[in-house]
Amino acid sequence: MTLPSSPRVVALSGGVGGARLLRGLARALPAESLTTVVNTGDDFQHWGLHIAPDVDTVMYTLAGLSHEERGWGLATETFTALEAMKLYGEDGWFALGDRDLATHMARTLGLARGETLTAVTDRLCRAVGVGARVLPMSDGRRATMIDTKEHGTLTFQTWFVRHRAVPAVERVWFDGDPGTTPQVLEALAAADLVVIGPSNPYVSVDPILTLAGVRDAVFAKPVVAVSPIVGGRAVKGPLATMIPQLARVPPSAAAVAAHYPGLRGIVVERGDAVPDVRTLETDTIMIDAAGSERLARAVLELGRAVS
Repeated sequence: MTLPSSPRVVALSGGVGGARLLRGLARALPAESLTTVVNTGDDFQHWGLHIAPDVDTVMYTLAGLSHEERGWGLATETFTALEAMKLYGEDGWFALGDRDLATHMARTLGLARGETLTAVTDRLCRAVGVGARVLPMSDGRRATMIDTKEHGTLTFQTWFVRHRAVPAVERVWFDGDPGTTPQVLEALAAADLVVIGPSNPYVSVDPILTLAGVRDAVFAKPVVAVSPIVGGRAVKGPLATMIPQLARVPPSAAAVAAHYPGLRGIVVERGDAVPDVRTLETDTIMIDAAGSERLARAVLELGRAVS
């Protein structure tokens, strides 16, 4: 199969790296050609609100509203409500900004009215001017759980934010299997190319791939990935320590590729070539929107080469 000039791309995304690659894909492709399926395994309830961190990171990044240095939250943000809640004795370990609160409140109100998470996400994305289609991986609850040596089983956000991803990981598993949505399966069926972003395979991509029917639908298409490991280190987050803990191998682009059997190609940092997988070596650090677009075009180039 040869990819068309404007291929229909479905990108699997979670975390900051995945969102930044999406920003580049959105600049390289017509809006109608790009769909992203976003991890919701780290969604949770806080202050009575439904928080969807990866969905919001994708939405804010595609809308040009994200905080570039932090990678999460809004660029122009205050935390007055957070400070007030802490004054009143409420839990303040998860930093919700004032404007960000409106996102979570709107989502929670929509869900309470009976809207699906897919419908609410579409409405919020359109409100902030996102043109690409953003699909939560599921409309139901599927929580990512982390088994640790020090603290037993923790929810993802408790491990990642409250404990700063320090406790050693023994196992990652998922509580609940609500299935994916018809919209996700339809997008995958129509895709010319599937892209796995530079996201953590265990806690950002596996929650999506392990939903019933998704892995088969993904790998029925040409699939290329971008390595989140650069020179043996994670660009952002705890992946470099998780790979030795869970896969018992050193952190590398090769370890990432091995996690995705059926992968046709991988984009890696220069010098990180992967044996036995079609590899494109380039600069993979996305320091700005132009860097995101350059990397996205390299991904599409590799996609054309392996299709």
